[in-house]
Amino acid sequence: MTASSASPVLRKLGASDLEVFPLALGGNVFGWTADEATSFAVLDAYAAAGGNFVDTADSYSAWIEGNKGGESETIIGRWVKARGNRDDVVIATKVSQHPDYQGLSAANIKAAADASLRRLGTDHIDLYYTHFDKPEVPVEEIIGALDELVRAGKVRHIAASNISAERLQESLDFSDREGLARYVALQPHYNLVSRDTYEGSLQDLASRTGLAAVPYYALASGFLTGKYRPGTTVDSARAGGAAKHLESERGQRVLTALDEVAEAHAAPVPAVALAWLAAQPTVAAPIASARTVDQLPALLEVADLTLTEEELHKLTRASA
Repeated sequence: MTASSASPVLRKLGASDLEVFPLALGGNVFGWTADEATSFAVLDAYAAAGGNFVDTADSYSAWIEGNKGGESETIIGRWVKARGNRDDVVIATKVSQHPDYQGLSAANIKAAADASLRRLGTDHIDLYYTHFDKPEVPVEEIIGALDELVRAGKVRHIAASNISAERLQESLDFSDREGLARYVALQPHYNLVSRDTYEGSLQDLASRTGLAAVPYYALASGFLTGKYRPGTTVDSARAGGAAKHLESERGQRVLTALDEVAEAHAAPVPAVALAWLAAQPTVAAPIASARTVDQLPALLEVADLTLTEEELHKLTRASA
């Protein structure tokens, strides 16, 4: 099934009532490598193409000197208010890493959610993730607090990121046993050069329990855009992380396979890498960010790109 940018095919997010564009727009760059005006332009272009799924976190971008965390949420909130489109956008954000709201205690989850709602200028978060699991906190406390937010109408659905299969299973079992809010999605680190971070027990569990996967680092910090080649220098805040894949045989094999498939479709390399991810079991929508409007079209093409079984196998083999 292919999508067209005029009327994109939305994907159901797990067992939730959320329907999302097959590419989630990463908000990690907003307030970091993209200022507010550029962020608005990127968000406008994404929405104009039919995009409706924006991913952020309360801690973005606290790692920048002078930032406090919450800059990305604030920009998204201002954009939604300026465009009057809150009901058209699925906003996902996360809790546990903001400098002022660390951890997953019940009190912190509730306080952090209220802070996120203020920054986003909205009365509800569509998808609320635990950003990094905190194994020292019982799942009963975490799920209990998240359930309270859902019952209060502050959160529509809950999800987990950076969590072990064991803790995820424990959380789902508790929700089912007590009739409380249940995770509908999972945000794993997953891409063509990092498959063991999701495939295996985590993916099997997601498949068995009906969870949707929304992978982050979908383009391996930019490596899978194809712009990193031997002898090239890329001006990016994430260049170091991306360039290391060039040194591996697998990285070279994946680039070659991506080039071949991209050529066959006359499609950009990033769209092919995202299309492989979007075709994997349980994946609803990979996340990718654009720090300029010019970077967006190559990502948005994933909505129109369907790879053949043979092409999918070629990429899977290259990435083994």
